[in-house]
Amino acid sequence: MEENNDRRKEARLRYQWPVWFAEDFNAMLAQGQMVDISSEGAAFMCPAEERCPYLGQEVTARFSVPRFGADDSFDMASFTRLGRTCRVDDIDSFLRRVAIQFAEPLPFKPGEQADSQSDTQQRLKAVTI
Repeated sequence: MEENNDRRKEARLRYQWPVWFAEDFNAMLAQGQMVDISSEGAAFMCPAEERCPYLGQEVTARFSVPRFGADDSFDMASFTRLGRTCRVDDIDSFLRRVAIQFAEPLPFKPGEQADSQSDTQQRLKAVTI
């Protein structure tokens, strides 16, 4: 029997879109690429350099999330969220994957906007082509 170790509270929306972040949002922002998001946190890729967040660091992130309407309409909702870095993984010597937990959740669950994950991915694919 296969054991499921996924302890996540909600489905994640997997998509690629720019994310800007900094410890001090009045300073120069660094750019990364969103990997996935839930209402309580996000994961993104960023260059393995000094501006990449470290474990436990508070960062402010600015990003947009796809929102789907009941009539298959599509819009991007923009957010700025303070969060704490809860995970940093080295992908290779140039790239890291960073996970942050938001101090304030999003007002909706991005990964639960459709009947299934494949339905969500079909909608995203239709929009990005």
